[in-house]
Amino acid sequence: MLKKVSSGFHPQDVRNFLENYAASCPEDVIAIDAPVSDNQDATALIWALAGQGRQPLLRLNNVNGLRAPVVCNVFGSRRRIAHLFETDEPGLHAAYQARSRAAVAPKEVSTGPLMEQVLTGQDVDLNTLPMLQHFETDRQKYITSGIIIGEHPETGIGNLSYHRAMIHAPNQLATSLHSRGHLWRLLNLSKEMGRPMPVAMVIGGHPLFMLAASARLAFEEDERNIAGGLMGAPLEVVRTPKYGIRVPAQAEIVLEGVIDHEAVVEEGPFGEFTGYSSDRSTNNLLTVETILRRRDPILVSVAGGNSAEHLNLGRVPREAEMVEKLKARFPSVTAVHYPSSGTHFHAYVALNQSREGEARQVMLGLLGWDQYLKNVIVVDADVDITRDEEVLWAVSAHFQPHRDVVIVEGLPGNALDPSASGIGTTSRMGLDATRGPDFHGTRALISEAAKARAAALLNGLH
Repeated sequence: MLKKVSSGFHPQDVRNFLENYAASCPEDVIAIDAPVSDNQDATALIWALAGQGRQPLLRLNNVNGLRAPVVCNVFGSRRRIAHLFETDEPGLHAAYQARSRAAVAPKEVSTGPLMEQVLTGQDVDLNTLPMLQHFETDRQKYITSGIIIGEHPETGIGNLSYHRAMIHAPNQLATSLHSRGHLWRLLNLSKEMGRPMPVAMVIGGHPLFMLAASARLAFEEDERNIAGGLMGAPLEVVRTPKYGIRVPAQAEIVLEGVIDHEAVVEEGPFGEFTGYSSDRSTNNLLTVETILRRRDPILVSVAGGNSAEHLNLGRVPREAEMVEKLKARFPSVTAVHYPSSGTHFHAYVALNQSREGEARQVMLGLLGWDQYLKNVIVVDADVDITRDEEVLWAVSAHFQPHRDVVIVEGLPGNALDPSASGIGTTSRMGLDATRGPDFHGTRALISEAAKARAAALLNGLH
């Protein structure tokens, strides 16, 4: 679980994570002291490194126009996410589920580093916040890591969710609630009560808090409890000055204010996880009344678009839930993987099929459970589903279109899917690329001994 390092940072402080990780995995951290632009350079660096097959954590210490260092690509590597859970990549889903089941309510404290500066009234100027433009096609600079917290007006149960945001005025953000999830439901409750909805936006929390904000929970459940479970201790929170919303005491920046259910403002385009710039937005207005921040905040940014970081952050909690459900219902399932190539819309499943039609059951189960998915490909257990080329080989060798495809029409889809209908529905497809009971063929294999000899020979060439 979370521990302090010699610097004395609190275990729930992102700075504690950064020092721990730099000390234990220095080869996976790149710090750049040379000047870089606040206009697309962070994104360009992440894309260039990904082109080399690398997803290191980046620290940009000299960003033009910003008076704060930038940390980005924290979630770009599954291995790094697994490190947070003290496990390896194959153990990530089970570790996430085990900790999330140990959810614990937050612990309220009197103060924290977040309270070092509290700005209200005329002192609220969002132009002083560290922000980046991520793509040439983005309307302007955006907050990409902003976690909006809303609380039920009667029960106090909170909802945490990510929402992109750009500056509309010195004290106002244009944001999007296009997912129309639980925060949208809370906004409608506020509308029924005839008042704006109080919210707080957290910018820069511990990575486990950020992962908890991606958890998919029931309306009456609070992601702050999940954060405590992931961290192995209650999330320490302070109350915001005006509305008393409980926010992480160790956060870098928090914006407190209200979302007006009547106001409509222009927002977008913005580079979304589909790889396209999205204008689809609810065009909401967040008026900021208080800024809480450290004296020397770090901008913890999330790369937008279809970056591995953006996809992993939203995908790992969902994968963990889906893997647990599938394996509980279908013990023959050996692995589940959501490939980056499919953004959030594809999933691969490996299984040891024990009876005819089982692959179809698995496909229909997953397509029914996960609203994002459009396509599921099921393969045999000896296929490495973390490699697209292995899955495509299985499709080429085992799949017959007239026999092995299942298509379901008219299901709810994702609002950002560029191919979906204007009314938000999509069709979904399952491909059975398993060998089946009547398949005849022996796969060409290389022995482990020969692989070891080849690796030794190649190592000797360096």
